Amino acid sequence: MPGAELPADTHETTGGLRGIQDVARTLGVTQRALRFYEDKGLIEPQRIGTMRVYSRREVGRMQLILRGKRLGFSLREIKEFLDLYDADPRHIEQMRRLAARVRERLLELEQQKRAIEQTVEELKLIGKQAEMRIREIADD
Repeated sequence: MPGAELPADTHETTGGLRGIQDVARTLGVTQRALRFYEDKGLIEPQRIGTMRVYSRREVGRMQLILRGKRLGFSLREIKEFLDLYDADPRHIEQMRRLAARVRERLLELEQQKRAIEQTVEELKLIGKQAEMRIREIADD
């Protein structure tokens, strides 16, 4: 049955493979999200019959994917990082690209932060001006 939970003792006999429900619950995502990342080629769960099962490697990849999304990286960028991780056992090129992209992302976020702070100040000023105008009109 697709999406069925592996029996509790299956972790021992399958080398730590976990069912989709267990992985989804552990990661705090839906089963649909796991299938989405599988469709995008970011994870490759194994199959036991029609059931998807996830190794520690796939769960680890999902943790990296979710972290990358939380930090604002695109799926394309996350896929590049994961592909580099697989291609370079020492992970040097992956770390170089990650460091460069992190610097870029920090710059983007700092710019957004400044824009938000400016907008907040403008809104505060507009709010004060509107309140003053209301008081002026009400006093007339």
